[in-house]
Amino acid sequence: MTIRLFDQDAYLLDFTARVLDCQSAGEGWDVTLDRTAFFPEGGGQGADHGTLGGARVLDAHEKSGVILHRTDAPLPVGDTVEGRVDSVHRLSMMQQHTGEHILSGLICRMYGYSNVGFHIGTEAVTLDFNGPLTEAQAREAERLANECVWRDQPVHAFVPEKEELARLEYRSKKAIDGDVRIVSIEGVDTCACCGTHVATTGRVGQIKVLSVQKYKGGVRLSILCGMRALEMENQLLDENRAVSQALSAKSGELASVVRRMLQERDELRYRCEQLGMQVFSARAEALGGQPVRVIEADMLVPGQLRKAAGLLAAGGRYGLTLLKREGGWSFALCAPEADARTAAQALCTRFGGKSGGPRDMVQGMLNGGEPAGMQTVLEAL
Repeated sequence: MTIRLFDQDAYLLDFTARVLDCQSAGEGWDVTLDRTAFFPEGGGQGADHGTLGGARVLDAHEKSGVILHRTDAPLPVGDTVEGRVDSVHRLSMMQQHTGEHILSGLICRMYGYSNVGFHIGTEAVTLDFNGPLTEAQAREAERLANECVWRDQPVHAFVPEKEELARLEYRSKKAIDGDVRIVSIEGVDTCACCGTHVATTGRVGQIKVLSVQKYKGGVRLSILCGMRALEMENQLLDENRAVSQALSAKSGELASVVRRMLQERDELRYRCEQLGMQVFSARAEALGGQPVRVIEADMLVPGQLRKAAGLLAAGGRYGLTLLKREGGWSFALCAPEADARTAAQALCTRFGGKSGGPRDMVQGMLNGGEPAGMQTVLEAL
């Protein structure tokens, strides 16, 4: 059993230990020590990073009470090595995990929901609860969680005797055999947990709820705490400032400005589509006497191809509209009295592509490298 120094002092970063074993593992090595300050991945918290002697510790995981350190170089068995845990990564893990305790404990007290899932991800920390929450309820829980941070309450981590444990009311995702490590914040949360935590709630810095999503009959919250929350807020502030400058709008007016621009865009798009159809109609009229009519409809958008093909085919045998795309064309083929499917299949066989649709109107793609010339397609049709 590896002695878990991080259970005794979550702020311990430098230590010495004896190498008990070193085995090749893929592109690295799994190193076993008699004791360690490296937290192994578990309980939703990622593993610590750092160095052991001259090797980098890339990961750590636990197997039957033994902690294996994945390193990028082997270490001699029997040697005493110096270990150093990455302080920035460790503090971030401690802030995220303690912030999760605060928010989960409050939501349990306020709404009676249990935390059934927790993961410290690279983008955000996710918390899954077995009941629904509205945005307003999540925002209220966030406010109370930050009030706990501002009170700078002690965070106690301890292993109670069996008699004391039996009297405790605490949160736990599963039944635990043997000793149970409890993390407690008075009036906020009492939870079974193996992770690392800050000494007082003030060291969490802040707790920010990023999103509230329905998830498996309950709700998933995405949050960030401490330095990660500050970095995210600074990024959003920079983006907000850049958008404000680009739109010549005040920060508080961005939403209304963007809504107005989207409305103007939609109106312009509609006008352009109408003008495109007018240009197409004029070109279609010029082909009115021909039984087979093909137009490269670069003035249209994909959603107009069917309507344009129907207009082009009126009074003739086939109307084919082509719209350039990468490596070929999108097309719509209308045949008022013939079978458009037969002609479309022949085109796809010759030029490469696929198509589908009813007898009188088929849509598809022609490909096979560079688009064939429109005259070639006309002749084939």
